[in-house]
Amino acid sequence: MDPLTPTNPAGTAIVRDLGRRAYAPVWRAMQAFTDARDDATQDELWLVEHDPVFTLGQAGKPEHVLMPGEIPVLHVDRGGQVTYHGPGQLVAYPLLDLKRLKIGVRDYVCKIEQAVIDTLAEWNIDAARKAGAPGVYVAGAKIASLGIRVRRGCSFHGLAFNITGESTPPFARINPCGYAGLQVVALDDLGGPGGLEAVKPVLLAQLGRQLGLALQPGTTLPAA
Repeated sequence: MDPLTPTNPAGTAIVRDLGRRAYAPVWRAMQAFTDARDDATQDELWLVEHDPVFTLGQAGKPEHVLMPGEIPVLHVDRGGQVTYHGPGQLVAYPLLDLKRLKIGVRDYVCKIEQAVIDTLAEWNIDAARKAGAPGVYVAGAKIASLGIRVRRGCSFHGLAFNITGESTPPFARINPCGYAGLQVVALDDLGGPGGLEAVKPVLLAQLGRQLGLALQPGTTLPAA
């Protein structure tokens, strides 16, 4: 990763748009970034579209993976049960020093959810949280999943936001987030735009507003 020598890292975050990437190298890069950071490290926010993969969280139960077929299954170190990542889904990984930002973990989850709710409102879509089931829902169907990890007060992993209809069929092969029969929906199913590029600036603006961060463009990661 490019060396960063910020003079005032608090209140700013570098945005890295990684394009389409396999899951595992980005996951390992998140871990490495979090392990190496110190009090002077500038926060970052990574956007990515993953190749197809099912991921099981730390407490994930394999029986929630029903018919993986050709899609690989990875056991990872985030919270939550099983979810799917793949084309047509916008994934955001906030790599933040929550201690420095003075944001508690529960408040952090609420802020990420609210950023998605406010993004959907841009297209007049009414979305909500669901008590005890992190994520964002439209008429009971899940449109965004949230799975985070906090290590030494710093966050990694993050948010998966279904944008196009192609992102949702593989959810039928799992019990999404551990809930049998949970319906999943995408933004373009609801009349919103069918491309990630239209959604990125809106989501970034809402994440910046919720988290109190000024977002700065950065170079991409080296090729995996």
